[in-house]
Amino acid sequence: MMKKKNISASKASLVLFLCQMVSALDVPLDSKLLEELLQPPTIIQQSPKDYIVDPRENIVIQCEAKGKPPPSFSWTRNGTHFDIDKDALVTMKPNSGTLVVNIMNGGKAEAYEGVYQCTARNERGAAISNNIVIRPSRSPLWTKEKLEPNHVREGDSLVLHCRPPVGLPPPIIFWMDNAFQRLPQSERVSQGLNGDLYFSNVQPEDTREDYICYARFNHTQTIQQKQPISVKVFSTKPVTERQPVLLTPTGSTSTKVELRGNVLLLECIAAGLPTPVIRWIKEGGELPANRTFFENFKKTLKIIDVSEADSGNYKCIARNTLGSAHHVISVTVKAAPYWITAPRNLVLSPGEDGTLICRANGNPKPDITWLANGVPIAIAPEDPSRKVDGDTIIFSHVQERSSAVYQCNASNEYGYLLANAFVNVLAEPPRILTPANKLYQVIADSPALLDCAYFGSPKPEIEWFKGVKGSILRGNEYVFHDNGTLEIPVAQKDSTGTYTCVARNELGKIQNEVQLEVKDPTMIIKQPEYKVIQRYGQVSFECIIKHDPTLLPTVVWLKDNDELPDDERFLVGKDNLTIMNVTDKDDGTYTCVVNTTLDSVSASAVLTVVAAPPTPAIIYARPNPPFDLELTGQLERSIELSWVPGDENNSPITNFVIEFEDGLHEPGVWHYQTEVPGTQTTVQLKLSPYVNYSFRVIAVNEIGRSQPSEPSEQYLTKSANPDENPSNVQGIGSEPDNLVITWESLKGFQSNGPGLQYKVSWRQKDVDDEWTSVIVANVSKYIVSGTPTFVPYEIKVQALNDLGYAPEPLEVIGHSGEDLPMVAPGNVQVHVINSTLAKVHWDPVPPKTVRGHLQGYKVYYWKVQSLSRRNRRHVEKKILTFRGNKTFGMLPGLEPYSSYKLNVRVVNGKGEGPASPDKVFKTPEGVPSSPSFLKITNPTLDSLTLEWGSPTHPNGVLTSYILKFQPINNTHELGPLVEIRIPANESSLILKNLNYSTRYKFYFNAQTSVGSGSQITEEAVTIMDEAGILRPAVGAGKAMASRQVDIATQGWFIGLMCAVALLILILLIVCFIRRNKGGKYPVKEKEDAHADPEIQPMKEDDGTFGEYSDAEDHKPLKKGSRTPSDRTVKKEDSDDSLVDYGEGVNGQFNEDGSFIGQYSGKKEKEPAEGNESSEAPSPVNAMNSFV
Repeated sequence: MMKKKNISASKASLVLFLCQMVSALDVPLDSKLLEELLQPPTIIQQSPKDYIVDPRENIVIQCEAKGKPPPSFSWTRNGTHFDIDKDALVTMKPNSGTLVVNIMNGGKAEAYEGVYQCTARNERGAAISNNIVIRPSRSPLWTKEKLEPNHVREGDSLVLHCRPPVGLPPPIIFWMDNAFQRLPQSERVSQGLNGDLYFSNVQPEDTREDYICYARFNHTQTIQQKQPISVKVFSTKPVTERQPVLLTPTGSTSTKVELRGNVLLLECIAAGLPTPVIRWIKEGGELPANRTFFENFKKTLKIIDVSEADSGNYKCIARNTLGSAHHVISVTVKAAPYWITAPRNLVLSPGEDGTLICRANGNPKPDITWLANGVPIAIAPEDPSRKVDGDTIIFSHVQERSSAVYQCNASNEYGYLLANAFVNVLAEPPRILTPANKLYQVIADSPALLDCAYFGSPKPEIEWFKGVKGSILRGNEYVFHDNGTLEIPVAQKDSTGTYTCVARNELGKIQNEVQLEVKDPTMIIKQPEYKVIQRYGQVSFECIIKHDPTLLPTVVWLKDNDELPDDERFLVGKDNLTIMNVTDKDDGTYTCVVNTTLDSVSASAVLTVVAAPPTPAIIYARPNPPFDLELTGQLERSIELSWVPGDENNSPITNFVIEFEDGLHEPGVWHYQTEVPGTQTTVQLKLSPYVNYSFRVIAVNEIGRSQPSEPSEQYLTKSANPDENPSNVQGIGSEPDNLVITWESLKGFQSNGPGLQYKVSWRQKDVDDEWTSVIVANVSKYIVSGTPTFVPYEIKVQALNDLGYAPEPLEVIGHSGEDLPMVAPGNVQVHVINSTLAKVHWDPVPPKTVRGHLQGYKVYYWKVQSLSRRNRRHVEKKILTFRGNKTFGMLPGLEPYSSYKLNVRVVNGKGEGPASPDKVFKTPEGVPSSPSFLKITNPTLDSLTLEWGSPTHPNGVLTSYILKFQPINNTHELGPLVEIRIPANESSLILKNLNYSTRYKFYFNAQTSVGSGSQITEEAVTIMDEAGILRPAVGAGKAMASRQVDIATQGWFIGLMCAVALLILILLIVCFIRRNKGGKYPVKEKEDAHADPEIQPMKEDDGTFGEYSDAEDHKPLKKGSRTPSDRTVKKEDSDDSLVDYGEGVNGQFNEDGSFIGQYSGKKEKEPAEGNESSEAPSPVNAMNSFV
């Protein structure tokens, strides 16, 4: 009986059905054959589903199909027939379904928007394309808008909105300046995903008038520009540092939905000073390795090729030295339909059966619908051979009229998949596609593969013969493949000859002859030898070969596995390589490689270059290889090997290593056999049955190992029963109703004979008396179905071959598959130890209900609500796993004064069992956290107002607040401490009877019945004079305010201020007189000396002058001025003004060009956080900027 490379007998029925399917799908890709066979249409090219076209170019909608006879094409538009003959601008390419809409000859792309579908039809069926949505690209202009300058205080955050026009496809956004240079970005300044430009904190260097947002529409190759945005940064000293606040996204949580396979982009941009650093984590898991990337200075988290496993909560944390802020983005990964099994074409013969399977997955799960020749199958013509069963169409006893093209549509709310698959019923006599008299050449003792590619319907039977009138080939020396190929595993010289392949089915018979020639192998009979040569000497390596006379060999020499150096010192002869005038760089390994069209052999030798010794020295080298190997005393299990040692090269041989090659199972692979002392030249070798042995010998001395000897003649031992059984036998169920038996297969030489198989036996322990057995081959696994759940089995696996069985194997114990546990743990009890720790107890479940290996218990617990706030929140379950048969465990990390629920589940290797009833327990009160904030406002001469927020975590019922405060003198010494207890329902307090102009330090904390929580501290100062001193900012350092009080009370300071006021009065009088005379005055001279004074105009309505303020002054205006409350200066009308030439120039000039203004000599120190003074830009700078 022929030997087939097939699968186990246990799957014979399934394989028989699958073989029909394989034959139905196996149409050889032979061009001549494909031209002759009738075939339904197949769509081979089509435009994308979402097709955005350039409105300036012709629209090309592709639809190409093949079939026999060639298909005809038609189109629908928006669900109705599209008659292209009635539209002069639309043409269809010859022998194609591709449409061309001639837009460049007056057509408008907008007129051809819609949904198009192509149908390719011939007498065997109709295939349809996807729905192709045609939309012209759009690149609209920005809408006109008036952009006001952005005035920002140094250190504050800023967002410049881009708001690009809605285009198709969406544009690419980037920011540049007027010189078309990209604006530099950093951790502080960066562009968001929406195109806006975010400043975590602005710096003076951010002042510029040309922040320009550009939108690039790649489809139409156009760029649109937004009007420039102006940013002006004004400075305050000191600059207040701020803890991080997220600019985007807003709030504490947000959601994001992404589709499977897409790129997930999450973004967090934060404001703060110093600039915050962003960090990303995934709650309850790790960010996926190799798919996670950080962009935009780690503000953007990018995960490529997302899947449902990437759903979850992602938290971004913005942190600087003052604190942190975070945002949680809940990501849900949905999925458009994707194929699990797409339908495949069927080629059947009349009367055969087959199936079309269409399986797709998605989230939500897609709906599967079938069409036949483009028509819903429910209204398609009846076919008695067809039966629709959900995602499968079953065909029984098909006829030629059953040929058709079927469409499977899988769709959900995120998209659809459409696949065409035809059923082609053919009745064809056998054809052999392999060329007649094809010549195959192989090397002796190697496999020979003779092809017989065929086609027919029904599938033909294949037979092989040797010679013109030879008998059919059978036996273990041949392997017959399902594709018609004949394999001769070990071709010998007598295998040469003519082989005939015969293919037949019920419609006919055909045969073909091929030729096989078996060649002698190429051998190196004199290999290059190890050489030690003195510098500047000459060395030669030999390489004498023997080959088949009909093959032409080529010999190539390599040095260190690379080409020989291009050097005339290297001389390559017919059988040798000679190196003249040897140098140190010639040291290395030299390889002789012999190639023919069928095989390749090589041999190597090492050249060692040494310095010439002062006196002649003995050269020590590795021994030469042994030779004249001879086999004698051949027995079934032993043989005697003898050899002649090679030259010792001045170092005695210590031992010989014998290696063997199995030419039947592992040709070309040498294995260690044994080794003997260097004085011994014969050895008795033990042999295994059914091995084609060759032996070689390696000599060893202190220098190293010799090259292997030439192989001995081959000796094929007789077959015998196997001596051993498979190892590592195991039985582990993969499903609740099966037992998977696995083992490690025997090596080829362990088989002891042809036809190696395994007898797999099993019986239920302590239940079955008889063994159940099955014999399998070429596998290392067998699945026993229909077993009880998780019961022990006795298992054994015994090897056998064509001559008999191996010894009786050892039995091992395995278990059938596990199932989920049946019952939940009972008597669950909770003992609350303290406000953050509890201990849970439960009773173990009965072992029989575990239905598997007990892994342990899992405790699920979650917070239901806080007892102090009575508000529920999102339930976040926590899980603790306790290994083994443990019946108690500790629950750490609980929140005080809260209500919790928990349940317990048993876990085995399959999963978790049912949950126990939820157990409710409550934690006692604890100490509260610190109040959420403490603000000190409305400072007066003798009072301060305190406002605070309740603790974020009260951890119980608040009983009161404790306020402690004490004054701080000028040397920072602390005064007496005062303590006040405040009712818990209060949120503010006015402290009266305080000392004026005194700094106080406040300590504030909350209390529950358990005790006091952590405290929060603040400092504040009462003011000295409500009319003259600005209020200090809460929480900032007030050292400056304290110094103002000390200086202002000194007599010398009061005298100095009076002198300055007198000088200012004199200056005003002089300026007024000079103005009336029209001459020049000191202010004009000061202008000339200083290029950029900052100027206030004269007020014409009351005759007073504005104040002059240099860049160092920050003070309130004089009481006589009428400067607006926002401290800006109104622009006056003047024919001689430079206001029209530069932005913000508010100075006023006389007819002679002199500037009208006044100097104010009085300066006041600015408090820790004072109001920003309004400073008008210099007219000189305005003119410079204009030029």
